[in-house]
Amino acid sequence: MYRSYLKFLIDFIFSLVVFSISFPILLLVILLLIIANQGKPFFFQLRPGKNGKIFKIIKFKTMNDKKDNEGNLLPDANRLTKIGAFVRKTSLDEIPQLLNVLKGDMSLIGPRPLLPEYLPLYNESQNRRHEVKPGITGWAQVNGRNSISWQQKFEYDTWYVDNMSFVLDCKILFLTIKKVFKREGITAENSVSAETFKGN
Repeated sequence: MYRSYLKFLIDFIFSLVVFSISFPILLLVILLLIIANQGKPFFFQLRPGKNGKIFKIIKFKTMNDKKDNEGNLLPDANRLTKIGAFVRKTSLDEIPQLLNVLKGDMSLIGPRPLLPEYLPLYNESQNRRHEVKPGITGWAQVNGRNSISWQQKFEYDTWYVDNMSFVLDCKILFLTIKKVFKREGITAENSVSAETFKGN
């Protein structure tokens, strides 16, 4: 019952309320990012959702598009803006994904949607993470986020698929809020972005 109907209803209502309440803050962040990123406050990227169906995720753009003399993008650390760093530390960059939840592409809680190019690299067990909608936060995120290995992340993801429940989702939501305030596991140590998955 919860997995089939109630989860989507709760996702929709919760996302609508949070998005409405946070809208003034979002407008301010958008304005600051427009200034920092030469008029580009949002970052769009294709991600696989439930059953591997591709959708376009929306996040705040935390890095500019500065390039070197040869036309190549500078390293992530050189492109991360000051406002972008703040947005990441406070996890505000995830808030626009509430629109993905309202559209039905994502859930509040579930395995994080990764890159489409990872799809051929998963083994059978790891691919089970696509049996449910991806989430803004998930069991792996409250158990280490970017500070744990890919293998651990996938184990947490598949465990969540098998144990999804209203109580578990409430626990993950509570732990996520706690980690956002403590700023835990946002990126791997000494890294701006998460490590690339290269297969098993």
